Amino acid sequence: MAADKDANISLIEDLRPRLRKLIEIEFVLDHLNFLDNDNKDLIRTKARKESNLKAVDLLIDTIIRIRPLPKGWFREFVDALSAGGCKHAATYVEDSPPCPALEAENDNCVRLIELLSPSLLGMKTTDVCWDCFSKGILTIEDREIILAECQNRGNMGGARELLRRIVRFPPGWFSTFLKALQDTEHKDLYKELTGESPGDNFIGELAGGLGLLKPNTPTRTAPVTQTTVIVLRDYQMDVARPALEGKNIIICLPTGSGKTRVAVYITKEHLDSRRKEGRPGKVVVLVNKVPLVEQHYSTEFWKFLKNKYKVERVSGDSQLKISFTDIVQKNDIVICTAQLLENYLERSHSGDDDGIQLSDLSLIVIDECHHTQKGGVYNHIMIRYLKQKHKNAKLKKEQKDTVAIPQILGLTASPGVGGAKKIDKAEEHILRICANLDAYKIMTGNLGENKKEPHKKIATAEERKEDPFGDVLKGVMNAIHIHAELNPTCDLGTQNYEQWVVQKEQNAAKEENQKVRVCAEHLRQYNEALYLGKTIRMWDAFSFLDKYFDEELKKKVAPEDEEAIIKTDTERFLFTLFKGNSKVKLQELAKLPQYENNSLAKLRTKILHEFTSREKARGIIFTKTRRSAIALAQWVQENSKFEEVGVKACHVIGGGGQSVVKPMTAAEQRDVLNKFQNAEINLLIATTVAEEGLDIAACNFVIRYELVTNEIAMIQARGRGRAEDSSYTLVAGEGSGVAERESVNEYREKMMSKAIDKVKKLDQEEYEKRIKEFQIQAIMEERVRTTKKKQKGMKKESPSKVKFSCRSCNKPVCSGEDVEIIENMHRVNVTPQFKELFIQRENTSLVKRLLDYETNCFIACKDCGQRWGSMMLYRGIECPCLHVKNFLVTYDEKRKNVNKWSELGIQLPAFDYAEHARSVAESSEDEESM
Repeated sequence: MAADKDANISLIEDLRPRLRKLIEIEFVLDHLNFLDNDNKDLIRTKARKESNLKAVDLLIDTIIRIRPLPKGWFREFVDALSAGGCKHAATYVEDSPPCPALEAENDNCVRLIELLSPSLLGMKTTDVCWDCFSKGILTIEDREIILAECQNRGNMGGARELLRRIVRFPPGWFSTFLKALQDTEHKDLYKELTGESPGDNFIGELAGGLGLLKPNTPTRTAPVTQTTVIVLRDYQMDVARPALEGKNIIICLPTGSGKTRVAVYITKEHLDSRRKEGRPGKVVVLVNKVPLVEQHYSTEFWKFLKNKYKVERVSGDSQLKISFTDIVQKNDIVICTAQLLENYLERSHSGDDDGIQLSDLSLIVIDECHHTQKGGVYNHIMIRYLKQKHKNAKLKKEQKDTVAIPQILGLTASPGVGGAKKIDKAEEHILRICANLDAYKIMTGNLGENKKEPHKKIATAEERKEDPFGDVLKGVMNAIHIHAELNPTCDLGTQNYEQWVVQKEQNAAKEENQKVRVCAEHLRQYNEALYLGKTIRMWDAFSFLDKYFDEELKKKVAPEDEEAIIKTDTERFLFTLFKGNSKVKLQELAKLPQYENNSLAKLRTKILHEFTSREKARGIIFTKTRRSAIALAQWVQENSKFEEVGVKACHVIGGGGQSVVKPMTAAEQRDVLNKFQNAEINLLIATTVAEEGLDIAACNFVIRYELVTNEIAMIQARGRGRAEDSSYTLVAGEGSGVAERESVNEYREKMMSKAIDKVKKLDQEEYEKRIKEFQIQAIMEERVRTTKKKQKGMKKESPSKVKFSCRSCNKPVCSGEDVEIIENMHRVNVTPQFKELFIQRENTSLVKRLLDYETNCFIACKDCGQRWGSMMLYRGIECPCLHVKNFLVTYDEKRKNVNKWSELGIQLPAFDYAEHARSVAESSEDEESM
């Protein structure tokens, strides 16, 4: 009997890797009676605070540790797995694992679901859930949890839960799931998973071939094999040719002309040739935005190369738990963000075993390669490359072995001119980019009849004859100027005024002049409202201002269990100024359509024209700020005229957290773009996040609304109009300077084309000579920067020399000695003294869940309500996370305004998790014993 027990324990230990993926700990624990409640509670806590995988590990460790185990424990364990909805796990434990081939193919099906989950999240989850339940691949508990998730977190949340649960069923679940998609009329998702339309008997062919059908299901004798052929147009093959010969090149083709497809073809040929020669091949595709990782992976590289090569993608947004080094080692092609590769190259350079070297790679594809300039992450990677290339030249002369370096392929729609005003400077800019990428040539193609140039128009809106809304705002601002004794040197509502008032606020903070500091802070908000009133609805500008004062008031009104935060005379003056007559006047004026800005009227006319003059209109409006993108989408959605002509609008904005506006997650961006692709949405209102790189379905009109940046952005935005007979319109207010800047960009675009032609016509010897000069210059400049950085690092002072005080009320807060750093990223203060100085408030706009920590509230000064940072839960420990811009920093007796922690020349200690966890545990025990 003892031998049987030992055998069963060994079996569970051997199956640990598989059981970790198949066991849902919460439901299994309910049926395990041989475990006591204390052990169950520990395991549940592990699942809640860390992960299901860690909890399964703890369950297995607990079973192995318990002595003696009661009679019948193994049978109870198997029954608990089955009753807890983990039938596949039960089969593994009781009947032994399936044959390796069947197991591998089942893993392939699980992987397929994971890879295509971005598309599958768009399913009608409730319908699919009920159908899967009726077909036996969901339990009652599964069904109820998925339906509850739909109700609480929406359709996508429920879909995630459904996909997580069906893959835990025994082989056969995949074909059943396909049938459920077919029965619930998800033809597009069915095709996404199978490559075929329902009715083509693909389920039988695919699942039969994989050995995944349920017993007695008829199948064909041979599985289907799918091959995807990459066909290039003539101009695409022309630009690819030097790369196919192993040379480094930059491919410069317009947006929508298939640069990425060319890169896929070059990647395939590169790997094929190395395989034939018996040499290893490893390709890394670098992008500069997280959404591009998934896009290049699913729509290009995986789609075309999955049957021949292992393709993987990884970014900061990924859920993969293995290290990046392992991912590179185990796959032939990896699509990733450039910063991720740079981090691991640096680890290798620093002597860390878990790093990557350039010699590990045989081809690097750099998307949007015009960003390979000073200070950019692409440039950091290429400087490493150039250093090794020049070292190799020296080694070769000395007849020593050289170090392998990868082939480089750059992709861009527009290298730009780098601000050049003359053709020779534009040519130099192009040559520098070629040098940075070590390009043998920059390749452009003659698209001929494949070229799609949208019709360009500029719609100029007349200036308002009357702007009483803006006049009220300016009147309030002038009253504040008088109160604070400020004399602005530029027009209100302009970028120059913004810069002036920011400087005033910073100086006042250093001088502890609270009157001017607070007034300057409010003036910034009024200036923003003036700008919004010129570009979007007056009502949106008013709502922005009203919300700001409501939020400020919440800071000053403490919860019931805390003392009220006292307001200063200046704060009372400012609140009274707005909440009195000003708010009422602005609210009334915001409702009067005759005073709306004329740019909005021009935009309305343009949208209506596009949707009434085309059979199927689909377009994008680019705007400057996140706030204006959201406001414009609401304006369209609330206007019945747009609804009548079939406009279905939605906004898409960036994912960075620097803005006060809640950012979009990568999943939310994908969801909106998928709907746009499927015509569920036919009008996108976007910030510049959609201008560069993102693959957006062919549009037949593009509008840039009061927005002009540089020639690269103009070319990128215009390139979104890919359909036949597409149009590109700039809507600009009279006197705004927008139309004039667009003309400058057009001039720069022509200059760029001429500069590229001049570079291409250079004699190859002359070209290589100039390239080498720029490369040596780049290496020398990098050395100078590195030396300065090292010297700066050596000068880092003791944290005790830095003091922090509240930016608003100047109350002393802490010393640098009290601050620790988590993961070289988050600065926290967990001292008991600091805890007494702040209050916590829920921050509904901040929802940030990452691998080991989450934040959902902010911390603020107990005296004045000034925000100091956020409360972060790091592996179960509450850590007040400080945002340095919210403090005044005293360093060497001098007060400083610091926006980034990197600006401080101090070395903060790493957060000691073990020590703090022990301290928290001891304090909890003390509380329980009381």
